[in-house]
Amino acid sequence: MILPSPHPGSAPEERRTVVVVGAGPAGLTVGNILRAASVDCVVLETESRQFIETRPRAGVIEEWAVRELGRRGLAERLRQRAELHSVCEFRFGGERYRFPYADLTGSHHYVYPQPLLVTDLVREYADVRGGDIRFGVREVRLHDLDSDRPAVSYRCPETGERRLLRCDVVAGCDGARGVTRDAIPAEHRRIARQDDGIGWLALLAEVPPSTDCVLFGVHQRGFAGQMPRSPEVTRFYLQCPPGDDPENWSHDRVWTELRERLAATGAPPLTEGRLIEKRVLDMHHYVVEPLTHGRLFLAGDAGHLIAPIAAKGMNLALHDAFLLGDALTAYVTRGDGGGLDDYSAASLRRVWDYQEFSQWLSDIYHGVASGDPFRAGTTLARLRRLFTSPAAATAFAEQYLGTAAAY
Repeated sequence: MILPSPHPGSAPEERRTVVVVGAGPAGLTVGNILRAASVDCVVLETESRQFIETRPRAGVIEEWAVRELGRRGLAERLRQRAELHSVCEFRFGGERYRFPYADLTGSHHYVYPQPLLVTDLVREYADVRGGDIRFGVREVRLHDLDSDRPAVSYRCPETGERRLLRCDVVAGCDGARGVTRDAIPAEHRRIARQDDGIGWLALLAEVPPSTDCVLFGVHQRGFAGQMPRSPEVTRFYLQCPPGDDPENWSHDRVWTELRERLAATGAPPLTEGRLIEKRVLDMHHYVVEPLTHGRLFLAGDAGHLIAPIAAKGMNLALHDAFLLGDALTAYVTRGDGGGLDDYSAASLRRVWDYQEFSQWLSDIYHGVASGDPFRAGTTLARLRRLFTSPAAATAFAEQYLGTAAAY
């Protein structure tokens, strides 16, 4: 909720043009766009710099997003170090089906783990562009969002005192567990939610990828996936009951299920090794409408969450950041508020497009294991169509790569 205005003199007060809450991909990209335009801003982050630069996260970035990062001088290291992917592979019915999406669209994916992108963005914002970023802040609160002088207060980790930042605009980029979304009064927002009733056991293994591309295993025992992350580390997923305990999955059980669910004629054996992460993700989604309230603008997971089914989350966060950063720059430097007025609608067009594709792909991944023979049959029909119909294949490739929704 929005808190009342702090009592004058209750906290040391500073003046900033924009306060960005959250130093993930969205917040750091907004901060970098503002710094490049000489807009006065500060980024607040509850975690340490080391934590955000090492926190395990996915790393599939769509080509349009890399192009936009590059246009803003934020993709040099990414382009030097990322792996390019142009094909994925489905496995079902004991067979392998290669899907060459780059041949169909002329576009490809970049595989670049989110911690590396965050490291690059922090370095550019703080070390190169001299941006103000404050780590380890506590008890972040928003005030006076309906006024022309909103504020963000926080407790300083060094002194323990509360500090107050008066500003023109607040960018809420603090993720699904942040405070900015809840600062919008319930009567001024609608939250659309979807729970798929499915869990994924997310795994990191100290092993090289077993193939040269992403694998999707559609199996009656449940979905399995392999996502190359680096030459030494591979991400795996196993469908499991929602809320399952990761400790229920021993080393032997994990590798037995992966071998079975990803088995296919002519497939190379999985490279097995030490598991360095196990956690269960419940497949759920939400969208906040609108993404704005007064002088607050939500971006990334603060405003919409999409399950990792289609690897769209980071791409949506970057899309928001480009829109919001450019709109704030136009508003502050030229007095042009058109971009801010259209921000929520422009963001949500892509959000809902990606949510729809994620739901469609979820049906593909999980239909065979649903226990419903009719659903299993239609799932296999959809899969076969991808490999027999050029039109269906092209439509899927465009959605998979994000090229169907132009920036």
